[in-house]
Amino acid sequence: MYPRSAAPRGRSPYSNGLYPPSPAPPYYDYNHQSMAAVNSFYAPGLERLPAYEWKPSPFPSPVLPPRTPTMTNGRKRQNDEYSPHVVKRQRLDSSPHPIIGSPVIQAPRPHRPGDAVAGSSRSSFDRSYPSSHSSPHPQVPAVPESSSSLRTYAKDKLSGQMVDLFEACQQQSSDLARKEMCRTQLQQDIQRVYAVGRLYLTGSSMNGLGCRSSDADLCLVLKGNKRQDPIHVLSVLQRLFKTLSYIERTQLIRAKVPILRFREKGSDLEFDLNVNNTVGIRNTFLLRSYAYADLRIRPMILVVKKWARHNQINDASKGTLSSYTLVLMVLHYLQTLKEPVLPSLQRDYPECFNPLMDIDIVPEGPKHIPSYFSRNQSSLGELLLGFLKYYATYFRWDKQVISIREARALPKSNSQEWRNKFICVEEPFERNNVARAVHEKIKFEAIKAQFVESSRILQQRKDLNSILPVRTIINKESSRR
Repeated sequence: MYPRSAAPRGRSPYSNGLYPPSPAPPYYDYNHQSMAAVNSFYAPGLERLPAYEWKPSPFPSPVLPPRTPTMTNGRKRQNDEYSPHVVKRQRLDSSPHPIIGSPVIQAPRPHRPGDAVAGSSRSSFDRSYPSSHSSPHPQVPAVPESSSSLRTYAKDKLSGQMVDLFEACQQQSSDLARKEMCRTQLQQDIQRVYAVGRLYLTGSSMNGLGCRSSDADLCLVLKGNKRQDPIHVLSVLQRLFKTLSYIERTQLIRAKVPILRFREKGSDLEFDLNVNNTVGIRNTFLLRSYAYADLRIRPMILVVKKWARHNQINDASKGTLSSYTLVLMVLHYLQTLKEPVLPSLQRDYPECFNPLMDIDIVPEGPKHIPSYFSRNQSSLGELLLGFLKYYATYFRWDKQVISIREARALPKSNSQEWRNKFICVEEPFERNNVARAVHEKIKFEAIKAQFVESSRILQQRKDLNSILPVRTIINKESSRR
């Protein structure tokens, strides 16, 4: 039943209560309001990680005014055919492939931590689809006025509604503390069975994109020469968890990535635990870096997820889009605007997101990326309208692969990964299709139809309530306080 060398010695020492009386260990603080968290790929809070035994460097330097970078001529690859097996480290001083619209022209990567990456200049809502080629134009860095205030991007009714929804629904520090307390106790109990086990909180709880109702994702890392069978490990843990007083409703789900689903006893907080799926730890910190690159990212993504959930196209178990897929779709749109809101971090700073980097130093990567200032000052409402219109009208579902790694739509190849797939969204590290759950034509058509319908309605009314019940969602989230 248990590994021979680590059989459990009775019930948890806290079997008469949910958690130990000692306070929870330090954890990430996602409720950032200070300037240090604005337009920065490294948000405050990452320096407090003793629970994970990570050893990060000291607190980052304050954001400094950007310098004007020296521009270089763009270069284009000879072979534009996409292959998931070709891994090339791109020149940091070259422009990406042509994308729909005009590309970001990347400057040489600054070597001083305080230097800024150039942004873009014109309105993101002014976009041409499609464009066969684009003329490079130099980028002039700029620091947005009052960039520390989200209300800067909420001058109109629709944008204001998006901010209201975000502020009411975003994950609070108390929500994260609760998840972290449970993770800490679980790790202690798991180590009675797997002494070398390390339990990591991942996903939206940790990447800054979670809301109050978000479930918690956990990754159990078991290092060693022997490859562990995830189903066996999860079966062992399921039996262990049935002896723990603070866990209930355990369920083993034999998916492509098997998980053990369970709840905190007496609450509606649900956990999904996997074994050695370390790519989840890597993409947690990649998405976190994007989430804090611009104030508009987190509200935009939260609203899109709420919209998709309300319209029943956000459930991979039912053949529609996973939340992770939706996040990548939003980031892709923001990267490929004529005046981009975001760059490609993996392309411009490959050493900071090396897929072979040891898990313990993954949080270190984002600290070495200078701040990015986009001159795209579109409101949240304009970006939401543009997002819906892009996927309703311009994106070629049958011919393109979404890639935030390349910050462009790649041509779909005839490889098994992409052939006969309705929606193709590249996982930025493993380069497989994270939208593979959409395998039925009827579900695919429903997803496309929802983009078309919501785009039409919102364009006419400019009222968020026309595509999702804002007050009902806020009330539901508020009930979790």
